[in-house]
Amino acid sequence: MCVCLLGERLCSCFKMLSMKLCGNQKYFQAYLYSTVLPPDEITVNYRHGLPLITLTLPSRKERCQFVVKPMLSTVGSFLQDLQNEDKGVKIAGIFTSDGSKIPASTLMEILLMNDFKLVINKITYDVQCPKKEKLSSEHAPDMENLRSLVQRLFTVLHLEEFLIKREHHLLEKIDCLKEELHSLEQLKARIEACSKVKTSGLLWTGLALLSVQGGALAWLTWWVYSWDIMEPVTYFLTFANSMVFLAYFIVTRQDYTYSTIKSRQFLHFFHKKSKQQQFDMERYNKLKEDLNEAQESLKHVRHSLYLRLPGEEHNGKD
Repeated sequence: MCVCLLGERLCSCFKMLSMKLCGNQKYFQAYLYSTVLPPDEITVNYRHGLPLITLTLPSRKERCQFVVKPMLSTVGSFLQDLQNEDKGVKIAGIFTSDGSKIPASTLMEILLMNDFKLVINKITYDVQCPKKEKLSSEHAPDMENLRSLVQRLFTVLHLEEFLIKREHHLLEKIDCLKEELHSLEQLKARIEACSKVKTSGLLWTGLALLSVQGGALAWLTWWVYSWDIMEPVTYFLTFANSMVFLAYFIVTRQDYTYSTIKSRQFLHFFHKKSKQQQFDMERYNKLKEDLNEAQESLKHVRHSLYLRLPGEEHNGKD
């Protein structure tokens, strides 16, 4: 009897509960949607000593994990890996907690020391980095030595690749400089040719004047006057020439020699013609200096690269 009464009460309670659920749709929906998935978050965890950044890709809406090498990876390389993984990532950047942009050359090891903000397609995510346990004072020197050893080993293993890339970069730079210098070299050659012609003409003019002076003195000495009369004249002409030479030295601070006069007049005509032809001498000198530096750097790079190559490869390159 008691069992029957208990069963009837349970049935009545179940019916009342069913009527409430079916009659109140809002309650029924709230009951169903109470297990909503948590919002997308970016987490940073450490696995086997390496940071593991987990985030949701915007295009595929799936979680993806990125393993970070703290001492080798940079902020720029991490963002590039993110864009390579999901082509839907158009804009990506990393900022500090106060909104300052972090440069792309910053090492991930430094970034993961503090919390930061990751911006993906204008959506900002707050990333909290777990604090790593500090090493004891007795283990700190060993870790620094190990880190230095890893860096040296990485440098040795990737030095040849770096030298090859450096060689290609210098070759491209030299080609660009030579191409830019080509038109300037042609203009410079025309200006030099014109200046040489004018300088040579000036020297020949000086020789002609001296010849006229010598002929006039000879004519006055033997046909018009006598040597007794012309001797003082030649003395004063010689003294006048000495005064001209001294004046030249005072003005130019250079000895009066024919080679010096030729070089000086050539530069005078060259700079005058350069202004007329709008030849940028400063730009030309800067390009020549850059070209010489690039060629010298290429020489050192090839020397270092050939020292690392095997004997057969070295002979083949030579």
